[in-house]
Parts: sequence; C-alpha cells; structure tokens
Amino acid sequence: MNQEFFMYRGYPLVRKGNEIYYGYMSEPFVVMMQIVHQQEVNGLKVADKIRVYQIATKEPDPVKAITKTSDRPNLYEAVDLANVWLKRAEKDVAAK
Repeated sequence: MNQEFFMYRGYPLVRKGNEIYYGYMSEPFVVMMQIVHQQEVNGLKVADKIRVYQIATKEPDPVKAITKTSDRPNLYEAVDLANVWLKRAEKDVAAK
C-alpha cells in the first residue's frame, strides 16, 4: 500500500491524535510534537502549547531515544524548530 504524506520543507508531517511526527523513520532522527494544550479561537481549536522531542530512531529504549526537548507556543514555531533539528542532525551524520 503506497500512502502519500503531507510534506513540509522536504519531510513528511503526520498527525495521530495529539501527536505530530515529522521526518523519515528510516533516518537517524525523527521529531515528535505533542499538543499539550489547545484554546478555542473563533470556534476552532488552536494549539497554544506544544512539547517537541527529537527521537533517535535506532534506539530501542524509548527514554534513551529522546535526545532533545523543548516547548513552543504554537505549531509554526514547533515545526520550524523540528526542521532545524533535522537539518542539523543530517549535517552531523554526514560529517561523521
């Protein structure tokens, strides 16, 4: 089954409930964004607190797999940070 994912700045962006995954699971790192709080704005729920985790995809222990964390006040800032983390991780892996 071939699925098309929403792409943002060259990486797939997939949401399941209050979790958003950004990046390729086949790469060394992926970023998970957890919507911690939402507020209603003009009848729409808008995320106003998002916890961002960089996760090593090859680490079997979920606690040890988390390599970076941060909180962001909106989805744009969370995805922007996630993109920076993934780009830096790519450069670090390429440099080794």
